[in-house]
Amino acid sequence: MNARHVGAQWRVELLLTLRRGESVLLTFLIPALLLGFFSLVDVLPRVPGTTDPVDSLAPGILALAVMSTAMVSLAIATGFERQQGVLKRLGATPLTRRELLVAKILAVVSVEVLQVGLLIVEGVALGWRPPADGLVVAAAALLLATVGFAGVGMLMAGTLPALTTLAAANGLYLVLLLLGGMVVPLSRLPGPVATVARALPSGALAAATEGALARSGVPAWAWGVLAVWAVVGPAVAAARFRWEA
Repeated sequence: MNARHVGAQWRVELLLTLRRGESVLLTFLIPALLLGFFSLVDVLPRVPGTTDPVDSLAPGILALAVMSTAMVSLAIATGFERQQGVLKRLGATPLTRRELLVAKILAVVSVEVLQVGLLIVEGVALGWRPPADGLVVAAAALLLATVGFAGVGMLMAGTLPALTTLAAANGLYLVLLLLGGMVVPLSRLPGPVATVARALPSGALAAATEGALARSGVPAWAWGVLAVWAVVGPAVAAARFRWEA
């Protein structure tokens, strides 16, 4: 893998991402609105041991934001780039599929740094007091999840037509949102559903962020699931990715 190729493509990907103003606005706005609304309107189930809605909600919203940016936004943008022939031209350059994938993941991480930072500031303004060491642990889990979600997004974008990718990414997002423990805690899900959720990157990320930020500890299974998705997702995406639609 050529670091110069990756660095150059990362800069291009980040610039293109920031130029998609409407997409960036929704990426930042929707998680912020969810965090603000449900912190002030106490209607969702709380994580056991929490007394304030924002304490229960903030870890899940951080996980939700990462899933939205790393999987849905990346899949849709890349799918339409592929349909429009942008990636076909890249395929004629020395850039490899693996280098493209790494560059896109780095661009996503760059956006998420700002996104997560703003959500933490909003949460603190709403009364959330996360432990500093917990934030470090949560950041590691968010990074692993980003790589895994990006692998899933690139797999869809690199194998499916653009409109199919649009539908599949949004559909999968809804399924993972409902079953992944990001809004409704895993402990509140029915037994069989919770078992399936723990095998998903969304469920593992929700458990990791909740455990890190609620000072209850991250379960070992969550690290294992996140690590598997972070390795397998990008590897399968790189192997299956096609430059042309």
